[in-house]
Amino acid sequence: MAPDPPEPARRPVSPSRPAGEPRLLDRVRNVARVRRLSANTERAYTHWIRRYIVHHDRTHPRDLAEPHVAEFLTHLAAREHVAASTQNQALSALLFLYEHVLSRPLNRVEGIVR
Repeated sequence: MAPDPPEPARRPVSPSRPAGEPRLLDRVRNVARVRRLSANTERAYTHWIRRYIVHHDRTHPRDLAEPHVAEFLTHLAAREHVAASTQNQALSALLFLYEHVLSRPLNRVEGIVR
């Protein structure tokens, strides 16, 4: 009889995320599909949300607020020289994240360098 194959490696569950709860980007994808966003919009939004999280040293967005959003968008314009339309797309992704996924709509985001 052959030995049992090794168990697949499991990702550790974050202490802030209960077992069985979907990861944040999976939640973003699920909400986007429920709201019937196009596949391209879903990909773009997950891209910008991932970049936002990585930019803030992998801090969960629920622990970030309006000044962090403004800083990220300013970084995109000032350091990465993205077009205004690209910056607007990133803002739309973050507004979607906070309003529809985290159920914590952002107040006015001020001080963004265009």
